[in-house]
Amino acid sequence: MSRISDLIESFLNERIDERKGTLEIQRNEMANYFNCAPSQINYVLTTRFTSDRGYVIESRRGGGGFIKIMKINLDENDHLLKMLSERIGDSVNKEGAFELLEILYRKSLIDLRIRNIIKNTVDDNTLSSLNKTLRDKLRAEILKAAVIAAIIDNY
Repeated sequence: MSRISDLIESFLNERIDERKGTLEIQRNEMANYFNCAPSQINYVLTTRFTSDRGYVIESRRGGGGFIKIMKINLDENDHLLKMLSERIGDSVNKEGAFELLEILYRKSLIDLRIRNIIKNTVDDNTLSSLNKTLRDKLRAEILKAAVIAAIIDNY
């Protein structure tokens, strides 16, 4: 199973490099190309193209749906990724998430609208169906991805 994952990852990385850091793909077409299930493409995207590794994934569902993979320029944004990784880690509680968002807002890295959207997304009320451990882990992943997408989108 990991062999096909390695091939898919390599293929995507080559295409991302050819297209200067941004690639749009259709999951079903990729699955047909590699003769695998679409879930295998999802697996590669969720495990190998993460925000911690310097990628932002955008997905649109439906007939004309696509997956957009954007590679973050680590030279320019290494400090951001390092700060998010250190500050958030694998798990973060609501207070820690809100504190980080407030810092980013005060430093004008995100605007008030984005701060409020992310706050509502990672709030305990939104994630209330999960136990505390899962809630804090999911909150960390959402927070990292949303902050990176918001900051990169501003530049």
